[in-house]
Amino acid sequence: MEYDDIDRNIIRLLQSNATLPIQTIADQVGLTSNPCWRRIKRLESDGVILARVAKIDPSKLGLGMTAFVRIHTEKHTKDWLESFAKAVRIIPEIVECHRMTGDVDYFLKVIVRDLSHYDRVYQRLLHLVPDLSDVSSSFSMEILKGDDGIDPFSAL
Repeated sequence: MEYDDIDRNIIRLLQSNATLPIQTIADQVGLTSNPCWRRIKRLESDGVILARVAKIDPSKLGLGMTAFVRIHTEKHTKDWLESFAKAVRIIPEIVECHRMTGDVDYFLKVIVRDLSHYDRVYQRLLHLVPDLSDVSSSFSMEILKGDDGIDPFSAL
């Protein structure tokens, strides 16, 4: 699908504030409200806009520690992967899980209160998923750039 500068600007505006009224977005991108609304609906139906959500500051909820966990396993069967994926989905502190290339099989982002909370998550993961060859963690000391969305098509 082809997208133009108006689509990109709509996405930028929604990434910065998903609660903006359609008329405000339309005014800022140079459209009237109906064509703007249709473009937003098209971006949603095309799967470009996945959801409109509220971003929170985990530290305001007492979740001030982020761990990045590298996992290596010798198991690569369909059954093992299904049990691993299920475990990752049911542990709420695991907020991202990526299957990787290279020497790490999976990379997790885990948000917790403190080290003892992390240890409970770690123990639960080991209990739910057997056959993890190596699990190593690093803890974020500072966020230099966060998930503020992407600049659409900037890499194209």
